[in-house]
Amino acid sequence: MSNSLLKIQVQTLPTLPGVYQYFDVNETIIYIGKAKNLKKRVSSYFTKTHDSGKTKVLVKKIAQIKHIVVETETDALLLENNLIKKYRPRYNVLLKDDKSYPWICIKNERFPRVFQTRRLLKDGSEYFGPYTSVKTVYTLLDLVRGLYQLRTCKFDLSQEKIESGKYKVCLEYHLGNCQGPCEGHESVLEYEEHIKAVRDILKGNFKTSLQRFKNQMNDFSQKMLFEEAHKIKGKIEILENYQSKSTVVSSKINNVDVFTIVSDESYAYVNFLQISLGSIVRSHTLELKKKLNETDKELLELAIIEIRQRFNSLSKEIYVPFSVNLGDTLKVIEPKLGDKKHVLDLSLRNAKYYRLEQLKQVKIVDPDRHVNRVMAQMKVDLRLKKEPRHIECFDNSNIQGTHPVAACVVFKNGKPSKKDYRHFNIKTVTGPDDFASMEEVVYRRYKRLIEEQQALPQLIIIDGGKGQLSSALKSLDRLKLRGVIAIIGIAKRLEELYYPNDSIPLYLDKKSETLKIVQQLRNEAHRFGIEHHRNKRSKTALNTELETIPGIGEKTAKKLVGLYDSVEGLIDNIDKLKGKQKENVTNFAEQARLSKDLATIILDVPVTQTLDELVRQEPDEDVLKAAFEEWEFPDEKKAREAFEDLSSKAIC
Repeated sequence: MSNSLLKIQVQTLPTLPGVYQYFDVNETIIYIGKAKNLKKRVSSYFTKTHDSGKTKVLVKKIAQIKHIVVETETDALLLENNLIKKYRPRYNVLLKDDKSYPWICIKNERFPRVFQTRRLLKDGSEYFGPYTSVKTVYTLLDLVRGLYQLRTCKFDLSQEKIESGKYKVCLEYHLGNCQGPCEGHESVLEYEEHIKAVRDILKGNFKTSLQRFKNQMNDFSQKMLFEEAHKIKGKIEILENYQSKSTVVSSKINNVDVFTIVSDESYAYVNFLQISLGSIVRSHTLELKKKLNETDKELLELAIIEIRQRFNSLSKEIYVPFSVNLGDTLKVIEPKLGDKKHVLDLSLRNAKYYRLEQLKQVKIVDPDRHVNRVMAQMKVDLRLKKEPRHIECFDNSNIQGTHPVAACVVFKNGKPSKKDYRHFNIKTVTGPDDFASMEEVVYRRYKRLIEEQQALPQLIIIDGGKGQLSSALKSLDRLKLRGVIAIIGIAKRLEELYYPNDSIPLYLDKKSETLKIVQQLRNEAHRFGIEHHRNKRSKTALNTELETIPGIGEKTAKKLVGLYDSVEGLIDNIDKLKGKQKENVTNFAEQARLSKDLATIILDVPVTQTLDELVRQEPDEDVLKAAFEEWEFPDEKKAREAFEDLSSKAIC
């Protein structure tokens, strides 16, 4: 179908609730969606500019549109869910966990059996569930069998066969696990009372059974039948013990479904809590794979329908974190405080924990999926055009302008690529000028990458605030890389992120994976730079000590250090030297030792001042003026500027 025919078809769509289907040129369904207003929803695909590349591809592939009109939005939701399951279109959300869950069945027969099954048969039997945990099923069955003596045999216990004496009691009867209905030792009426109580327990109503047992125990006690009363007491304890293990949220909340959602770029996780008589009787988390960057609202609506169908929920009231469109048959509540909000938060916490567990498993089993997810998340969090597969981070290091160095660390796919790390010795900057140093390093780095035709990074991170970021930008402008490579700065104080030409910083969630990776880059660049700075400072200090000896220059000092390791080692081996060099080392040995002592930083000097005493204060004008006169400064203004400059450098 041509574009013109598609446009005509869209214009003629009804403004009613329904389901629309997109077909490709091969007449294969590629997408199914529901809408409150079919015309408005479908036309949005062809009139809006889509940010998602997947949606753009979908629209290009649409060759035909079909639709089904229904009466209500609820019907549209149900129909959409059924059609997606049937056809599994390529661009629709994938419901991953379609496994079969266990049920507890009360069989439709005389003297009904209670047992576990995974087969749902339409034979008139009652089914409770499904349960997401087999352990829960076993626990419930053990509870029921501990309270009531129900039969486990598969005999047809019709009245005629029992009266004819066809069956004999088995071992279960002698063990006290069955009352022997096969020989008429238990009436149908008594057995049905037990089944009624079992039905209440499976629905989460323990109150009726507890009260019934307590009345029985009191009756036996009054009749002096203490052994029987003790047996009933044991059943009460079993029931109360099980009830205490169930999560009681509020006695006022009854027959409610709770739904919350947590999502990332690729997947969404919807948690479901079913509450009956104030207790949580079921919990389940559904994983959905996104295909077209669906919103949380769309995913939650789909998941609610799916989960309620799967677990046969009949609750008329649901709690959700935000407004959803589910028709008029359900009462939708968005709790803001109190017990209802507490239950909603509990569901959200379960969804988050489930997501973390899945991510840990994926990281081990499928590392590529983990990397893709992290990269996609970083792209969104950092507002980038491309996924930051290749990131480089810069940091400067110096002490009052001495031994200035810089470091560049490289991360690829969120992990350190140490073979690509680079050290830089600052060449063109004199004094403690971090801005100029950053400009030099960034320029040298990317000038070389361009000359060598190596791959450029998708993101540059500058360790520092707006000043360092502006300096780095100057280098990118000189290299005409502005806009080609994304660049941000990270400040240490509040971990704020700065962008070019934007005075307002970006603050990421402290627990976000994106911020953790950015922090790891910053910390690694700092460590790598400090390491190089220390090595350079140590070598320089040692060379300087030897260079105080006449006749020993930089090259000779390095050679001697390589042979004897230290000044002390050289002095101890003077006999191995020859000629003038031996004479100079002998004469100036003490001077070399003194130079080392003067250059050594003492770390264990006691500090007597308090932090308050070390706070910078305004200078005493009289003392300052006298000092200027003593030092013979010709111009007091220039002297003051020099003083302030020295003070600022000392603080830095």
